[in-house]
Amino acid sequence: MLLMLNDFIRLHNLYIGRDEFFDLLRENNLLIRKRRRPKPQTTFSNHYYKRYENLIIGFVPTAPNQLWVSDITYIHLEKSFAYLNLITDAYSHKIVGFNLFNNLSVRGTASALEMAIDNIDKRDAESSKLIHHSDRGMQYCSHEYTNLLKANFINISMTQTGDPRENALAERLNGILKEELLEEVYPDFTNARSAVAFAIATYNHQRPHSSVDMLTPFKAHQTSDPLKKHWKT
Repeated sequence: MLLMLNDFIRLHNLYIGRDEFFDLLRENNLLIRKRRRPKPQTTFSNHYYKRYENLIIGFVPTAPNQLWVSDITYIHLEKSFAYLNLITDAYSHKIVGFNLFNNLSVRGTASALEMAIDNIDKRDAESSKLIHHSDRGMQYCSHEYTNLLKANFINISMTQTGDPRENALAERLNGILKEELLEEVYPDFTNARSAVAFAIATYNHQRPHSSVDMLTPFKAHQTSDPLKKHWKT
């Protein structure tokens, strides 16, 4: 738009840059506002359940199944939302458990955890001191969820604030799935569920990661060798 006004600007001996131009439009309510879809709240921390300490400050996993990070994100449907529960191994970045549910009840979150647990030996979890890290949402603090962790010898760790950096890997994974592998909107729950399963299979088995030595998460999960990060901090 500024380019189209160049002749007018020169004719009137005006000098204005791009940022100043948009500030001027904004001050006079002349910017077109992009319609944004509503976003549901997925974390409810105002509850009576016990909160647990953050056990992973400074902790760097050196092998699979030492640290799992969990999170819930939403998937847009035409008339509602679905909720994707994810558990990711922090060493390999492999999604080890997931479940798409039609509400935010603990049942959907626990189902993702059960999938992850089914893929490990309970004795390995006990000997490796596996840690499960999440936010302090009601689902993760509930008796059903914490009892399932304790029954499988998994230590419980939680963020202490609402800062996304306290669960950065889980937040990053949400972005990859939604920005690169999933559509913005699905017509219904059935279509969304199929798409999520395909996206996670693609993520785990086909997408190399610079954070795990340019391996796919599936391959990284098969090793306990040091994994080089191919980025600059």
